[in-house]
Amino acid sequence: MPTPTDEQVQATDTFRTGRHLVLQAGAGTGKTTTLAMLAASTKRRGRYIAFNKDIAHDAATRFPRTVMCKTAHATAYAALGHRYADRLNGPRQPAWRTGQALGINQPIRIGDDEISHKTLSHTVLRTVTRFCYSADRVLARHHVPHLRRLASPAEHAQLADVALPFATKAWADLQNPAHGAVRFEHDHYLKMWALTEPKIEADFLFLDEAQDTNPVLEQVFNAQRDHAQLVMVGDSAQAIYGWRGAGDVMTDFDATALTLTRSFRFGPLLAEQANRWLELAEAPIRLTGSESIPTEVGDIANPDAVLCRTNIGAMAEVMRLLSEGHRVALARGGHTLAALALAARDLKEGRRTSHPELVLFASWGDVQDYAMYDPAGGDLQPFVDLVDTHGSDAILAAVDELTDEDHADVTVSTAHKAKGREWPTVRIGEDFPPPKDTDQLDAKGHLIPEPVNDTDARLAYVAVTRARQRLDLGGLSWIDTLPVARSGQVVVAQ
Repeated sequence: MPTPTDEQVQATDTFRTGRHLVLQAGAGTGKTTTLAMLAASTKRRGRYIAFNKDIAHDAATRFPRTVMCKTAHATAYAALGHRYADRLNGPRQPAWRTGQALGINQPIRIGDDEISHKTLSHTVLRTVTRFCYSADRVLARHHVPHLRRLASPAEHAQLADVALPFATKAWADLQNPAHGAVRFEHDHYLKMWALTEPKIEADFLFLDEAQDTNPVLEQVFNAQRDHAQLVMVGDSAQAIYGWRGAGDVMTDFDATALTLTRSFRFGPLLAEQANRWLELAEAPIRLTGSESIPTEVGDIANPDAVLCRTNIGAMAEVMRLLSEGHRVALARGGHTLAALALAARDLKEGRRTSHPELVLFASWGDVQDYAMYDPAGGDLQPFVDLVDTHGSDAILAAVDELTDEDHADVTVSTAHKAKGREWPTVRIGEDFPPPKDTDQLDAKGHLIPEPVNDTDARLAYVAVTRARQRLDLGGLSWIDTLPVARSGQVVVAQ
């Protein structure tokens, strides 16, 4: 173990008292090392709940054997989810086809609007998804998503009256381990496990990446309070998964609140950059860089990594770098993308595909509609955008030229996929747009931009804090001239 900082000593001392603890840990502040210190300070048996498999595997090599390291889904799968193994990873199909199996065969009319059977099917499946993310025990009206055309409470109530019975039928369908009409997902068995009110046998629990915790997992974690010491750790400013039901549960957690603010990843200049975004995100911490690490901020001709906002931006960056003769790696590889690109080419040329993700679609147009309008197809939208922007053949050609990260000149990644990682030098991709201008003018007659979106500020914070030695702001350079409101005045950020 390295020599602990004062903040780490305080965290260890607090942990030894047995009190529940919430630990705000900024980027590069030694979060996992600190948890390992806590675990090593006691002979009690613990459980570490990780955000993904890679984090769980890494923690298992660093924690004492008295601590079991698993993801929440792996814990739920071992307890209950394994019963549904035959239904997991089934072929995709459009929501309207699932809706037909549930009995949704005709449109409904609410006010002046006709809601098609396709839209109703989408709504029903989104209702089930929202229920699975929630801490609720039964499906209810508030799980039914709002449709833009049905703005009034009365119209939404009518929609809920129709959608809820079908959602209840869909949830009942999912209870069958052998077969069913609704595609079974990992979040389904996680919810089923949570509804059993499980008791996790441990003396203490570590919940990592707590800022990205769904209410369903938050409920399970908090329910262990009476028999286990709870330690919640994360970084509220890295809460970037709100689109899938996650929420920052750290700020309201009833526990002793401590912080880790000294970053061991980078020096003071980069800490200043991080703090600009932390201020914009109204985060509860500010970082201090390590004086022994001379991190610089400036242009980089040949970065170790390029971090983009979107998958489209990442693929465009890959193609540009390849055209310049660089050896390029794409974070998490390009094999999945290549297989999907082949399937897309088949569909665009009028042939059916055997790809398990797209086997039930008759045409590329059907895939486009599914990705754009179906709640279950949202994860396909970036790929559809890639195909429509560049074409299948161009994607396949680029993927063929990719290399693994160990032998690449540069790794390209989205900021989301880069979370938890770091590189010596990082350049920010060009697909981070500045805020739009309002129609208001400052004292010099310049248009005042809109406030930076909270989600965008958090993602930018994640991106800039991946560098250890040098950061090229690239597509985020606009922050250098961004007006910031202070004390009723508008000034230029320094």
